[in-house]
Amino acid sequence: MTEAKREKAKAASVASVGAGVGGAGGATVGVLELAAQGAATGLSAGVVIGVGAIAGAVTFLLGYKVYRHFRKP
Repeated sequence: MTEAKREKAKAASVASVGAGVGGAGGATVGVLELAAQGAATGLSAGVVIGVGAIAGAVTFLLGYKVYRHFRKP
């Protein structure tokens, strides 16, 4: 495996972990808040979880890129 492919694989794994964390956070915060108000539907719950997953993936990926930037000699 070349270094470029290895770096892409690392970035993809970081993004997938971020998506999992973001999805869990979106489910916990958004869906429970909507359910407490009695306004949650399947669609709104899915949207909140999806947005949380995207936000988590982007945050983790950007954090990884910043980490890699500081680690380069």
